[in-house]
Amino acid sequence: MKTRVFSPEGKEVLIGDGLPAVLIGERINPFGRGPIKEALKAGDMEPICQEAQRQLEAGADILMVSVAAFGLAEEVVLPQVAEAVIKTGDVPLCLESRNPLALEKALQLGLGKPIISSVSGEDPVLEQVLPLVKKYNTAVVILASDETGIPKESLIRVEIIKGILNRAASLGIDLEDILVDCVAESSAVNDQAVRVTLETMEKVKQEWGLNLVLGASNVSFGLPVRMVINAVFLSLAVQAGLNCAIVDSARMKPYLLAADLLLGRDPRARRYTAYYRRLKSASAH
Repeated sequence: MKTRVFSPEGKEVLIGDGLPAVLIGERINPFGRGPIKEALKAGDMEPICQEAQRQLEAGADILMVSVAAFGLAEEVVLPQVAEAVIKTGDVPLCLESRNPLALEKALQLGLGKPIISSVSGEDPVLEQVLPLVKKYNTAVVILASDETGIPKESLIRVEIIKGILNRAASLGIDLEDILVDCVAESSAVNDQAVRVTLETMEKVKQEWGLNLVLGASNVSFGLPVRMVINAVFLSLAVQAGLNCAIVDSARMKPYLLAADLLLGRDPRARRYTAYYRRLKSASAH
């Protein structure tokens, strides 16, 4: 199964089994990043454009845009940031929001075929966001959580996913347009977190063959040397069927390329060696 997204200019990214892992750059957000939040409050898009350019140069295939934070009017800021990012580079977007007004205002700009993330099993979210997925023909990330939170058992997560899929089917949303986030939690809080996530991923692949996405850095919150944990987790997740990772492009691109290489998704190591040739060339200049 292949999920197809594209930019307003038509740059296409395919997500699917047997294809290279897709990297969604996660850094266009105000969380823990004072300068970007202050720029957003002031309507200054220059820091956003600079970050978007850095992520693209680091190898991001898709850029996530998230602006939901205290003190920001999401329905105003989300379309502003989306427009600034697509003017910076020819790239598909992933809009991280559950605010239907903000999403619709951004989608009305004509963003090609972006991804909407993340639709949980909560009724208000399903009622307000899923119709926008159908109306604007976007892809969507569905999340293995509901109003009770994130289940600690894989079977319950799968049941939540099944419920969301049924709602999506009732609206005529194609399975090809659905990505599933089985939820990565911090291993500092729950030592079984990764095991449950991987089990859920395997069940989703077996049951529906859907494409999988994860915010990989969540597993290392509260722990030292986070990159080591993130890199090992990414390797495990790609082996379990992960198609798309939400990560810091500059830090994690090499590990995704290495995972693709070792799993036979990079014939003659062309992508891996080309990446390091570009790095060498850039450092020489």
